[in-house]
Amino acid sequence: MTEYLLHPRVTENNDWATFLFVFAFAIIAVIKSVFGNRFGDFTNLIFSDKYSKIYRDSSQLKSSFTISLFFVQVISFAFFIQISLSIFGYASKTDWILYIQIITFLIFFILSKYLIEKIIATTFNIEEFMEQFNLQKITYRTYIGIIILPINILLFYYNTVSQNIPIAIIAIILVLSILTYSLSIKKYQSLIFSKLFYFILYLCTLEIAPYFFMYYLFTKGSA
Repeated sequence: MTEYLLHPRVTENNDWATFLFVFAFAIIAVIKSVFGNRFGDFTNLIFSDKYSKIYRDSSQLKSSFTISLFFVQVISFAFFIQISLSIFGYASKTDWILYIQIITFLIFFILSKYLIEKIIATTFNIEEFMEQFNLQKITYRTYIGIIILPINILLFYYNTVSQNIPIAIIAIILVLSILTYSLSIKKYQSLIFSKLFYFILYLCTLEIAPYFFMYYLFTKGSA
């Protein structure tokens, strides 16, 4: 008599991720359709500073263009964080609850940081500078988020991924971030030097310390 052993087939639900990927690209498509010329200048940001020169006013920070792409940026970075954790064996890339936790933390972190920056800028009377500086950072960070969005799709649906890939992407993001800060500092150097003490205070408390503590908590928790 033949004996059959039945093994339960474990299937992972990727529908939520597919929806978010489609949603992110739908936002990009709408933005491209509504803001055709601006989006064209934005996509050439790495080759030309035309976009930064035209849309340098601090009011652009609250424009529908910036806010819409902010959501794309958050979706993209949240995916990259979860996929990286999965590749290094700390989490599952199909865990939608974890993704909600990551994206909620990102939104809370970014908005809290922005509000604290506003308070400090108002206290030291450097509101206009901080708005323009933030706009510059958000612009380049959004650009990076859109670039890694298709990379996230490949990493999410491809099961065997080398750990060197997320490490290389993180290294590229760090280099681009440093380059962004360098360009911003060069662009506003006269204003920065006139308020050098406040800028150093801002840099240490809001640009270095938060990421240091996040790294410390992550390494301590995984130890």
